[in-house]
Order: sequence, then structure tokens, then C-alpha cells
Amino acid sequence: MMFKMLKRYLIRSFETGLLFEDGDLVRVLDAGRHWIVDPLRRRELRIMSRREPWLWDEELDLIVKSGLVEDRIDFVDLKDHQRALVWIDGRFDRFLTPGLYAWWNDSKDVRVEVIDARNPRFEHDDLAVQEFWPKAAVVLDICTVERNHAGVLFVDGRYVETLTPGRYAFWKGEAKATVVEVDLREQLLDVAGQDIMTADKVSLRLNAVVTYTVADAHRSVTSSDSASQALYREVQLALRAVIGSRELDAFLSDKEEVVTELTDLVRSRADVLGLKIESLGIRDVILPGDMKDLMNRVTEAKKAAEANLISRREETAAMRSQANTAKLLDNNPVLMRLKELEVLEKIAASGQLNVILGEQGLSDRIMKLL
Repeated sequence: MMFKMLKRYLIRSFETGLLFEDGDLVRVLDAGRHWIVDPLRRRELRIMSRREPWLWDEELDLIVKSGLVEDRIDFVDLKDHQRALVWIDGRFDRFLTPGLYAWWNDSKDVRVEVIDARNPRFEHDDLAVQEFWPKAAVVLDICTVERNHAGVLFVDGRYVETLTPGRYAFWKGEAKATVVEVDLREQLLDVAGQDIMTADKVSLRLNAVVTYTVADAHRSVTSSDSASQALYREVQLALRAVIGSRELDAFLSDKEEVVTELTDLVRSRADVLGLKIESLGIRDVILPGDMKDLMNRVTEAKKAAEANLISRREETAAMRSQANTAKLLDNNPVLMRLKELEVLEKIAASGQLNVILGEQGLSDRIMKLL
């Protein structure tokens, strides 16, 4: 009967025994052989290995509060707003969430860094290592802002800051952090197939193109649900306002002025959207089929009139030149005689002379010349 009341235990060099009686820690046993008398079955010996630095037990709070192991363990009691980072022997080991944790202080070099998680953004020099902890996703939200982008950070729906490219982490549970990524590179907006009526009731189909960049990332995501779609609508309205106030001929004859006015209108609205207009142009102007034929005929008639005018101008110039020559010869007999000799020289050079007699006296004059 006596042997049934005695229990023998072996505690090895890397172990520690915790003796409980009626649920309370009453004694700490070191390495060696131990006999425990327990006639009423009220005692329990729990043997803990110190190879693993952590002291895990369902009644850890009682163990810590007993004061019997205060020289053997270190502990941390994390509140709801606290998190902790743990390094063991100089290597990152884990994150700790709210709760009570204890570790043996003689087994390994354990370093615990307590952080206030009420600031939802987690910043640390070793983030690149910490994010690869297998359970990192349980405690952290990790995101990447890519190159040539900006990240607009909202915490619980409130704007906090605009993030530059890089890796960012946020504590889970304390607040809802949202990062909206915005592309800062130059972007192209194609405004195609716009049917617009000019002031003289001519229907046109236009294709415009806009290049823009994001000047203010925060404003671009808060001023509209989609800044690019809002800019598309603004370009549509500007096209109708500018072209609809002009007649067709005025529009076609001065597209540069139209583009300048369009750009001024769109740029002012783009500033409100956090965008910067780099360029705006009208790529295509498509007329209805009957209007094309009409304009072709008008153009053809204009070209024909211009050609006729040029021909008349040349004829007039030739006649004016002949009249000036006749007047000069009439006033200068010597010059007239030289001109006659020039004509005779050309005739003689041809090797053939044909004389046609006409009015009386003409033959005499020719003979005098010869």
C-alpha cells in the first residue's frame, strides 16, 4: 500500500519539474530522481523541457504569479493593443499576439521587442525577413507599391498619407488599412466616335486623343470613383461646347485654335481630378457621305476658278507686255529697224524665204529691207 502512495520520477539535465497540489504550483524540481508521496492523489508533476525556450502550459498565469520560477523564466504579458517580435539566438522566430508568454532564461538567447499596434502601420528594418514567417499573414497585411506608382493609404476610411514605391505592412485587428495603388506613368485616353453638330447644323464624327499623368494621387482617388472615366466625360462635353459653337468652315480652317480652346477647358477640370493634361488632339474628322460629295464639288469648283483666274492673269500680262513693246517701237525708229533686222536674220537662218504679197506698198517695203 505504501508503494502505491509513492511515485518515482526522473528529471533529466535539460528538464525542470513543476509540482502542483490541488491545482497550485507548490515546488520546482531540478534534474535528478525524485520520490513524491501522494496518498490522496492531489499532486501532479509536470516535467518541462528547456530545449524549447518557450514554457507552454494551460495554467501559465498561475505559474508566473506563484513567484517560484521568477529566477528561471522571463515573461511578457501583451495587452490588446500590443504585439511583440521575438528573436532566438539572433534569428527572427515569430510574432506574438495579445496574451501571456514565458520562456526559460537559461536555454537560449531570447529577445522580445514589444510594439504598440495602435499605430496600424508596422515599420521595421527586418521586414523583408519577418514577412516570410509562415504565419505572418495572421498578424500582418503586407502590400507592395510598384515602381512608377504611388499608394494612397486610408485607415478606417480616413486618408493618412501617399506612399512611395516599396513594401508596406499593417497590423491586423487594430484598424482597417487600405492602400489604393495609382499609376503615375503617362496614360493615353482615346475618345472615339463622338457625333457632334456644328453651328451650321452639319453632323460630324470626331476621334480625339488625350495624354495625361496623375499629378495628385490622393485627389485622383477621392474626387471621383474613376478619374479616367471622369476625364473622358469632360473631354466629350468640351468637344460639344467648342465645336458646336463654330460653323464647319471655321472649324476646318483653324483646328489649332479649336485644340487650344479644348485643352484650356479640359485642363481646368483635370486639375480638380488630380490629373495633368500633357496633350490633347483631334485625330480624325469624319463627314457624312453627302457632305463629302458636296465639299469635293466645292473644292473642285474653287480649284477650277483659281486655274481660270491664273490663266486670265497670264493672258493679261502677255497683252500688256505686247502693248508696251509696240509703244516702245513706235516711239523709237532705230529700235524698230533693229527689230526688223532681227526678224530677217531669223528668216535667213532658216534657208528659205517665202514672200506673200498683200496690200499695196507691202512688197516695196519688204524689198527695201532686203
